[in-house]
Amino acid sequence: MRCPFCGNVDTQVKDSRPAEDHVSIRRRRFCPACGGRFTTYERVQLRDLVVVKSSGKREDFDRTKLERSIRIAMQKRPIDPERIDQMISGIVRRLESLGDTDIPSKTIGEIVMESLARIDTVAYVRFASVYKNFQAADDFDRFVSELRPNPASDE
Repeated sequence: MRCPFCGNVDTQVKDSRPAEDHVSIRRRRFCPACGGRFTTYERVQLRDLVVVKSSGKREDFDRTKLERSIRIAMQKRPIDPERIDQMISGIVRRLESLGDTDIPSKTIGEIVMESLARIDTVAYVRFASVYKNFQAADDFDRFVSELRPNPASDE
């Protein structure tokens, strides 16, 4: 592992333990060249996933891109960061277990929306507004009205 401070490639692991999410390993490292200490995390990756965009373009799956979009949707919401990390890990495991390495971006979006809907309605609506590419206030209004429970009819 390359030292982030001086670039030395010969760093030493001082301590390893499971991370709080129990799906990654936290390693404390030391650089003998500059004396810097830093932490790395290792995750198990079952397979290399490729995202197939609606345009047909293909790109490697990027967990940090997924994490960033979810964290933007969850911004300023009363959700424990550990819960968000667990949700992201669950989404990635679900994608890896689909059995195919080529995952349509639409599938990823649907899985993320399903996960967000279970945790926080506001984050779900935020994500959906970008994912579904609302063009007008009417699009947004229609989507939100589908979330509201229908009043009981007195018939």
